[in-house]
Amino acid sequence: MANHVIIVAEIKKSYALLATELVSRSITDGWALPSHPIHNEGIQMATPIKLTDIITIASPSQYKLHLACANEEGTHPLNEYAADRSEWVRWNEWRGDKNDWTRPFIFSFIEYYPICNAYLFGGVFEVKERLPKKYVLQEVEAFSKWEGRLICKFYRYQGLRGRAFRLETLIDSFEVHSLLPEQYDGERFCGYEAINHSFATLRPIMMREKQDWKASLKAVKGIYLILDTSNGKSYVGSAYGDAGIWSRLSCYINTGHGWNDELVKTIKEKGIDYALANFKFSILEVFAFNASDDVILAREAHWKNVMLSRQFGYNKN
Repeated sequence: MANHVIIVAEIKKSYALLATELVSRSITDGWALPSHPIHNEGIQMATPIKLTDIITIASPSQYKLHLACANEEGTHPLNEYAADRSEWVRWNEWRGDKNDWTRPFIFSFIEYYPICNAYLFGGVFEVKERLPKKYVLQEVEAFSKWEGRLICKFYRYQGLRGRAFRLETLIDSFEVHSLLPEQYDGERFCGYEAINHSFATLRPIMMREKQDWKASLKAVKGIYLILDTSNGKSYVGSAYGDAGIWSRLSCYINTGHGWNDELVKTIKEKGIDYALANFKFSILEVFAFNASDDVILAREAHWKNVMLSRQFGYNKN
């Protein structure tokens, strides 16, 4: 516990240091919002700040570093974190054939895929018990201010495989990239033309009803495309109800199939996890709410012909 007393004190000083540094740089060097269109607003560093400049750990040899990336099923921990934090805790609790957490503490990062070579700080956990199939963990509250907000740059070289590493060998390689104003809860709305998202990425956005997405998608009707990345089949559909594209997308994320006959058959056979892992959603055209249903349906038929989705996809009408 003595180590954590030191850590708490250092975190308080570091938080003040970082705030002072940001104000100073905004006056002298200037700071910039990240340029990536789907990155949440946050203050980005103009010159490098090491992670160890703001968080000091008295005994790094007591910690294992957790670098969480997509698993073999294609599920990404960043989406799990945004959708339900308890799911992210379970990523840390999971125990496979190897005993990864051999030290008292886990220092966790989540691959932050909107930015190349970036990781979101996912908290610190104390290992309370090692069971055959899982670890019993307790979150270390001293780090909670940074959790879900602090983004660091870290280059994971090709030979660095697995999820568990000795913290002391890698911590000096982490640089602070940005600090989000609030905990990460999914991507920001990227614009209609830039939507090309997996169902897994869209799931936390729909679950949390993120207002930037909801307001934008409720405001328009449109033609959309669902692509099955496992086989290349596509489905072209239209949204022309009172709740616009948002309503149709919500139905797809909740059911996996949106009650379209061929998609219903697929999900009935393979389960909704198949949709989360393989389906991608994009928008082909958007229309104002005063557009007639006849116009939208005609454009839907046009896109079905363009995509050959009747002959080779999931459309049957």
